[in-house]
Amino acid sequence: MKTIVALGVALVCTLGIAHAQDKKPTAQQEKMKVCNQQAKEKQLKGDERKQFMSECLKKDAKT
Repeated sequence: MKTIVALGVALVCTLGIAHAQDKKPTAQQEKMKVCNQQAKEKQLKGDERKQFMSECLKKDAKT
């Protein structure tokens, strides 16, 4: 009985993970990814990184 329950739980977890991977990132998530990459390339840390991320995420938000 425990084996059946464990297999059921494993199946549900696997299906949940597969479904989550099928979702496309939102526009905001994509923007965050790009801004993070740019901050990393510029090797920004601490307050400089926070300031950069804030400005980067605000770009094109005025539309």
